[in-house]
Amino acid sequence: MSLLKLVGVLLDYPRDELWQHREELLAAAADPALPRHRRADLVRFVGELLDSDPLQAQEAWLSLFDRGRSMSLLLFEHIHGESRDRGQAMVDLIEAYRKNGFQLDARELPDYLPLVLEYLQQRPVEEARDWLHHVGHIVALLAARAEQRRSPHALLFQLLLEYTDGKFNLEVMRQRAAQEPRDDTPEVMDKVWEEEAIRFGAEAPDENCAPPTRSPARPAAARQVQP
Repeated sequence: MSLLKLVGVLLDYPRDELWQHREELLAAAADPALPRHRRADLVRFVGELLDSDPLQAQEAWLSLFDRGRSMSLLLFEHIHGESRDRGQAMVDLIEAYRKNGFQLDARELPDYLPLVLEYLQQRPVEEARDWLHHVGHIVALLAARAEQRRSPHALLFQLLLEYTDGKFNLEVMRQRAAQEPRDDTPEVMDKVWEEEAIRFGAEAPDENCAPPTRSPARPAAARQVQP
């Protein structure tokens, strides 16, 4: 299992079947191709995740990635928000997937980071690194925000940054994250829901009024099309 595939699996919502692949995941985390200190960190992350109760792991994932937008794993949300530009960006990304023989499940959003990593692990290394380098500022900010929230998932974003060989100033992102107001508290969530309440008829908003949280039901179900 490649590093990108492994990180994508570990970033995805931890479904119950993840615990059935413990040995495979631990073996992938101990890949000699990784720097020694990172192997130890990754093996520890996998071990602690799979030693935990699945329900607790799932709740922790939801608390980190599905409450508020700042930790969203939907990359275009950090670039375009809910603007119409995001729709065109998704269309372009889906076309890139199809061009390279990568078929999406109908339920998938193409900019979901674990899905992007599944695609990139099938592409040449330089192409994958270049792609991740272009979104490196987002990955770096996610790493800093995860650190700020004391989440072990920060390691996974750090690994992606190191994979790109890019020069990202993580300390600057840490300072930014430290100054940001949290968007995952009950008070903030209630306020966002109130502001984005769905209205019908003449009062309906022009923009997509999607709720601030995302369903975790988006497995990395994309597959490479066989000739």
